[in-house]
Amino acid sequence: MKLPAHLYLDEHDIPYEAKSFSPETEKGAANVAKVLDFPERQAVKTLIFQVVDSEECVLVMLGGDQNAISGNLKRAIGSRNIRMAPPEKVKEVTGYIIGSIPAFGWQPEGLRTFLEATLTEEPILGTGAGQWGEEIMITPENLIKASNARVVNLTIKNNE
Repeated sequence: MKLPAHLYLDEHDIPYEAKSFSPETEKGAANVAKVLDFPERQAVKTLIFQVVDSEECVLVMLGGDQNAISGNLKRAIGSRNIRMAPPEKVKEVTGYIIGSIPAFGWQPEGLRTFLEATLTEEPILGTGAGQWGEEIMITPENLIKASNARVVNLTIKNNE
């Protein structure tokens, strides 16, 4: 079964490996990593943040075991006034429900995408394919290419 995310990668000649797991698996990047037998760090969380003042939404990708440092995230986005987008806004912007948002293939023109810099050191990353139970395994370089992501430090504290 080819999902829109697979078709997007195929159309752009971006190599990947499709993997499936039981849709009965409990939600969360850590659970996907466990059932597909790869490190949690490599299970990419695709998070949608909203700039409150402008309503702009941005895609932020972190490893399954990572959390963004607020100051780093605000600096990357360029606003102090950000929040996680509510589920209905995520669905409106991405076309997907929270839990298996692909990192590519749905972005409207101008949507900014950020990838945590340490993920570029991983040999392979897993990202949702748009349907719970389907995962896309892709190299960091190809994930950046597919998502048009800007690589930024979101998780290591800056000493300023």
